[in-house]
Amino acid sequence: MTGTHLLRTRRSRPAHAPQAIEPPGNAELVVSVLAVTVLVELLGALSRSPVWLLGLLVFLPGTASALCTVRQTRFVSAWATLVVTLTVLLRHDEGGGWLDRTLLVLFTLALGTTSVYACERRIRREDEMLRLRSTAAAMQRHILRPLPLVTDDVLVNGVYEPVQEDRLVGGDIYDVVASPWGTRVLIGDVQGKGLAAVGAAFAVIGAFREAAHRESTLTALVDALDTAVVRHNSYAEQTGDDERFVTALIIGVDDGPEAQLVNCGHVPPWLMHDAEVTTPPLDSGVPLGLAGLAAEPTTVHWFDFPAGSTLLLGTDGLTETRAPDGAFYPVEERLTSHLRVSPTKLPRALFEDARAFTGHDSRHDDFAVLTVRRSPHLP
Repeated sequence: MTGTHLLRTRRSRPAHAPQAIEPPGNAELVVSVLAVTVLVELLGALSRSPVWLLGLLVFLPGTASALCTVRQTRFVSAWATLVVTLTVLLRHDEGGGWLDRTLLVLFTLALGTTSVYACERRIRREDEMLRLRSTAAAMQRHILRPLPLVTDDVLVNGVYEPVQEDRLVGGDIYDVVASPWGTRVLIGDVQGKGLAAVGAAFAVIGAFREAAHRESTLTALVDALDTAVVRHNSYAEQTGDDERFVTALIIGVDDGPEAQLVNCGHVPPWLMHDAEVTTPPLDSGVPLGLAGLAAEPTTVHWFDFPAGSTLLLGTDGLTETRAPDGAFYPVEERLTSHLRVSPTKLPRALFEDARAFTGHDSRHDDFAVLTVRRSPHLP
């Protein structure tokens, strides 16, 4: 078997691609400043009162500090101070004492200085946030590999959406490994959600990537994953964190017409083939981390996985999606209506359909859906 090849991917979340505020161009800025200045001067002339300059004081430097570069903010602040000073000197006969006029100039100067300082701090914070999010995005690419992924046996595509949209990693996990015994696919759901579940997620993914190349059977692979969760819980207990279990599906696909599957308390998969949607018959085992409590050993289920068929894997972020009236999202019914959708586009289509089903309400759990497309040509 060859190694897993990473294909070009499009991340499903804009949050994964942090961007700083784009400042206006210099020409655009100059035109805007001149337009506001002319407007304020006209209003001041019509009212014969420099009080209209307060609009310039508040609007220009303050807005520049929020949207512009430091150099642009300095320009706007200096321009505002210059215009106010010239207006005070040229309109000394329009009433108002020199003390008021002097205070107006000093106020403008102070506001400009403060705006420059605020702009510098904003840009420093944006730079720090971009560095942090770039680091987090790089970590995510190593923790949750970008999709799609392709091996000699399958093409895997999907959608991953943490419930906390400002986070890059949540409690749902997945991975694909091309091992000497065929392709191994993992999808799982850590008890809890958001950042609190990340530690257990790291433990399972790391163990899967190592054991998938070492263990020749799925039962041994699952035992290794269970041991990793137990070990993580032991560390969590020592540090005062909560112990967690992980539901998971582990699938093995080789060049034969069947596939293997171990269900560790997870949502069953759906098989799409010949315009039909079926669920492979299988028993639900215990979640990872709880194998010591199980009365029965790990069971491997075999099921037909014909050439060209697609296996859909999901988490309870899909199955427990609810409409405003409390009805659950009918996954199998919606899959039947999406049979003509390309497997590479199906996860995104289901995600958008599930959002529409909820009335676009806020999600309450992480969301992960994978499609495992069997190679259309078997030996």
